[in-house]
Amino acid sequence: IVVPPLRDRREDIPLLVRYFVDRHSRRMGKRITSIPPEAMQILQSWNWPGNIRELDNFIERAVILSSGPVLRVSLNEFENPLQVPSLSVPLSDPRLESAERDHILRILRETRGIIGGSRGAAERLGLKRTTLNSKLKKLGIARQDYI
Repeated sequence: IVVPPLRDRREDIPLLVRYFVDRHSRRMGKRITSIPPEAMQILQSWNWPGNIRELDNFIERAVILSSGPVLRVSLNEFENPLQVPSLSVPLSDPRLESAERDHILRILRETRGIIGGSRGAAERLGLKRTTLNSKLKKLGIARQDYI
């Protein structure tokens, strides 16, 4: 099966964006109902060298950074939408890590430190318990930070 790259089927991008927004916002317990038209236009003009996986990761970051019903898209990542980004771009964004850390801490506080089980933070975050434990270690989150 030959599937053309995302840059060759830009008409699929709005559908994929809505799907990823819905999936990630449900997993994170958010309600995002609107995607600004200018953001969608930029998303459609980007070449997406990482294909659908890159789009998915970008939308996940946008959902994490959004605090209301409108998807907050960081357009500064798209300085020249028709150019492939340089490989010297850092792999981790400190703003993303900070937003992820804050979100995990909020959920841990809401679940009163319960990580596993049907009422635990891992379930609410849409993660496996072991994955959440790894994220806690990576982000430097200790039990005293949320209890």
